[in-house]
Amino acid sequence: QLQLVESGGGLVQPGGSLRLSCAASGFSLGYYTIGWFRQAPGKEREGVVCINSGDDTTYYVDSVKGRVTISRDNAKNTVYQEMNSLKPSDTAVYYCAASLAVRSTLVLEQYDNWGQGTQDTVSS
Repeated sequence: QLQLVESGGGLVQPGGSLRLSCAASGFSLGYYTIGWFRQAPGKEREGVVCINSGDDTTYYVDSVKGRVTISRDNAKNTVYQEMNSLKPSDTAVYYCAASLAVRSTLVLEQYDNWGQGTQDTVSS
C-alpha cells in the first residue's frame, strides 16, 4: 500500500524556519514527482514546490521563491522541504503528494497519492 507521511510541523516565530519531511512506504519516491502543497484556514489548497523524478529539478511558485528548498534522499525514501523567513501567512497544513505523470506542475488533480498533512503555525 502506497503511503506518505509528513512530519516536522510546529509553531515557529516569524522569521524562523521549518524543515518538513515526507516519508514514503510501499513505493520508491525516486520514481515520482513529489509536490508540497498547503492549505491555510478558509482557503483552497495550493501548490508550493515540487521536485521532479529522475533529474530532481525543481519548480517553485512565485510566492515562496528564495525562501523554500526541496530535496530528496532516496536512501531514506524521503523528500524534505525547508522554508525560511517564515511569515504568518505561511501558516497552513502542509501536504506532500506523489505523481508518476507530471513534471514541474503543482496542479492538485494531477497528483494521485497524498499524505495526511502536518500543521505549521507562524506566530509570535
